[in-house]
Amino acid sequence: MVELELVGVRVEMPSNTPVMVLRELDGRHRSLSIFIGSPEATAIAFAVEGVEMPRPLTHDLFCSVLDSLGAELERVVVTSLQGTTYHAELHLDDGGQPLRLSCRPSDAVALAVRAECPIFAEEEVLDEAGYVEEPEREDEPEDSEEMVEEFRQFIDQVSPEDFAS
Repeated sequence: MVELELVGVRVEMPSNTPVMVLRELDGRHRSLSIFIGSPEATAIAFAVEGVEMPRPLTHDLFCSVLDSLGAELERVVVTSLQGTTYHAELHLDDGGQPLRLSCRPSDAVALAVRAECPIFAEEEVLDEAGYVEEPEREDEPEDSEEMVEEFRQFIDQVSPEDFAS
């Protein structure tokens, strides 16, 4: 297993599709870009930015339930890539009993950010889908401000009612 960090969530243009970017902490610093849904992108962004909602979102509720049951989220792992679909697992400690639950990578990362636990990927996933970002050339304009602005516009369009069932 290879430890990753959450680089961020951004919106791919022109499709306006949210993408979660994870990067290898050591070694070659390979990145994984995983397309995710808008609600999950918002949930991750809110957790990263420390946004407090008036009522708990699903990921907040899940963390509260784990805490109430005395279980701890030890780590999350991106376990496989089947076609274009990534799979992940939650690794829990339930009072000394290890427990693994299958989940989507976006949900796993949303929980990991809230629980402040590490994120991992299987080596095979990085071998298959990881890529090394090329360093920006000095003569190319930096577009990070533009990317941040696009994401802010996305966040501004989302409201708590979008998560109501």
